[in-house]
Amino acid sequence: MSRKEALSQFINQIHGRAVVVKLNSGVDYRGVLACLDGYMNIALDQTEEYQNGQLKNKYGDAFIRGNNVLYISTSKLVKK
Repeated sequence: MSRKEALSQFINQIHGRAVVVKLNSGVDYRGVLACLDGYMNIALDQTEEYQNGQLKNKYGDAFIRGNNVLYISTSKLVKK
């Protein structure tokens, strides 16, 4: 399987699932992946913003520009 095919398969698997998006600035966004394009632009639903592990803000929908993304990871959202 090529890298392109593996990436495409990964994107299909995580679509609609809870993810953590880590930005170059160190801020984490946690939410449900609504959309991801080839430039790593990301749309999230039920988004929460975390700085230094602490919840700072909640957003309904959020759009993150791809050049700010360090990584995307699947995660289970923890509801308190």
